[in-house]
Amino acid sequence: MISFRPVTAEDLPMLATWMARPHWRHWWGDPEEELNNIRDMVEGRDTTRPFIFQEGGVDKGYIQVWFVGDQQGSTFAVDYPWLDLLPAEAVGVDLSIAAEEDVSRGLGTRTLQAFVHELREQGHERIIIDPDPANLRAVKAYRKAGFREIEALLGRTGDYLLMELVSKEGVS
Repeated sequence: MISFRPVTAEDLPMLATWMARPHWRHWWGDPEEELNNIRDMVEGRDTTRPFIFQEGGVDKGYIQVWFVGDQQGSTFAVDYPWLDLLPAEAVGVDLSIAAEEDVSRGLGTRTLQAFVHELREQGHERIIIDPDPANLRAVKAYRKAGFREIEALLGRTGDYLLMELVSKEGVS
């Protein structure tokens, strides 16, 4: 069973440890910068909502939901101009699995499906995810969870593959 709990300041050392792992470093930015971004979320300076996801009550990774409209026109959008190509009412999701031994075992797909279910319950209808297209494991997991490439944006988003949930339940 997958569950989610909000990240607290007490989680930051654990997240720092996770972010230093090679499989995180490969796809995420500088761990110190990323941790500062999460600290901003926890302390209310960023509207992105961060969570620890758990399987069977055990911390297994990190997931966040961010609000497209809050990012459009921001200083953040200067580096990610494709944000202005998305509908303002959409939400974006990012996730990473804590331990490399848990990668490629379906945990990412199951987590994303459970999270999408919660987002749907909260009324979010447009859900996107933006992996690096070279992260084939992530792209495969996201497809299994019901996400598909946004055809109109292919080739227009730099190092990001914009995908949108196409099924109502979050499963294909």
